[in-house]
Order: sequence, then structure tokens, then C-alpha cells
Amino acid sequence: MGTAQDAGARAEDDALRMLIGRGMTQVGRNYRCRGGEIDLIMRDGAHLVFVEVRFRRRRDFGGALSSIDRRKRERLVTAAQHYLATHAWRGPCRFDVVAFDGRDECHWIRDAFGT
Repeated sequence: MGTAQDAGARAEDDALRMLIGRGMTQVGRNYRCRGGEIDLIMRDGAHLVFVEVRFRRRRDFGGALSSIDRRKRERLVTAAQHYLATHAWRGPCRFDVVAFDGRDECHWIRDAFGT
């Protein structure tokens, strides 16, 4: 069946393919800093997009979308701020979420945090 890390990597691959198929361009992947991590960094027109990818095999505890709590959001924002402080980006940014519940159900939430 594979490990949770394997399933997460497959979900990131699936999300990346889907986003590229919708016209986005990959800038980075698995950006890590002391305060957090960003799964995918993409360009969507003029926007730099920080993408969180979530995968849950089952919805017993609310599914993939509900797994993004306040602490997770804070860690994403911290990592994005670090990225912006260390890279020469001056345009608009947003946070998207791609959530998989099982292998067949995918939700793409653009501007998920209303930034």
C-alpha cells in the first residue's frame, strides 16, 4: 500500500500535473525553512502561488481540506514570507490548496486564505 510519504508525493505529482494542465508554471517544490514548508510554488499569470497539497485516504476525520488548521496556515505564511524575503519577487501572491480525498476526489481552492 505504501507509506504516507509515498501517498503525499503522489498527491503532489498529481497536483503539479493538474496545475500545469491549467496553464500554471512550476517555480519550486518542497521549499523548506525553519518555520515551515511549501509543497509547490507556481506562477499563474502575474501571481506567484504558494500551493499546499493535502491527501487523505478516507474522510473519517473531516477529509483533506479540514486538515488545514490555524497552525498549518501560520506555518505556510511563515514559509512564504521567508521565500519572498530571499527571492526577488515583487508581484502579487496568493495561497491555493489542492486537496485529495482518496484517489478520485480532488478540490482546488484558489486564493484559499483570502490574501
